[in-house]
Amino acid sequence: MKNQPISKERSKKEEVVGSETILERIRGKTPWILGKTLRKPKIKFPKFKSPKISLPMPSRSLSMIAIFIILFVLQTGVAYLLVREPPALGANQAGDAVFIFTDLHEAFIIESMVASILIILCSTGFVLLYQASKYVYNRKMAAYILIIGIGIIGITFFSLQWMLAVKTGIVSQ
Repeated sequence: MKNQPISKERSKKEEVVGSETILERIRGKTPWILGKTLRKPKIKFPKFKSPKISLPMPSRSLSMIAIFIILFVLQTGVAYLLVREPPALGANQAGDAVFIFTDLHEAFIIESMVASILIILCSTGFVLLYQASKYVYNRKMAAYILIIGIGIIGITFFSLQWMLAVKTGIVSQ
């Protein structure tokens, strides 16, 4: 009796490690709970076809452009510009045009627009950094995009710092 061959089904499961499912393990240990009568029901739900208008999905670049436009409007400080109604441009005592207001709590309209454009350019630099990570196998292209992205981020950062230095009076216009 010891020399009888093991059934094919049992030998296959013993050969492959981890082939026994959790349900089979539970059923083997607790046959009185999950017997042969417990089955998963198969239900076919009817498929209703309703008339739908099929519009093409916008591309990712179009949605990215829409997000950048919304960010631009919000970063410009539209609420500030509508409530406070600041002047578009200023002038000093000599009559020369002043583009940056010398107070931290006030701003000209053009100053808000320039700051918002610089922030959008900085965001574009970060998008370029992300795009550079997609060129894993083309190192030259990845390095090119990476250098441009870092350059844009650096230029916009130092431009915004210069604007803040002018506003606080550290640097004169």
